Amino acid sequence: MLADAGLEISLGKMSALWTGTPTTIRLDDLDVFCHVLGCQPTDLLVPEPDKVAARKQQPTDKGAVNDAPGVVKPRFGPNDRPAPPV
Repeated sequence: MLADAGLEISLGKMSALWTGTPTTIRLDDLDVFCHVLGCQPTDLLVPEPDKVAARKQQPTDKGAVNDAPGVVKPRFGPNDRPAPPV
């Protein structure tokens, strides 16, 4: 039914959708799912406010902000790497 509606989905992605909580879903794909199932996105999506609250950055020390979870640290480029120890 999904293919008839214009959505061809890989076996791996279908397995992830079927067996657990997918990490992502494209909004275009969600539209096709809703069309095929005759439902609204709110019928398929479940809010999880506890997970959102857990992702908030809560540094324990003002000086340790860079070590807090969720903080992106820059990577060195190929010409910016420190020299290896001698």
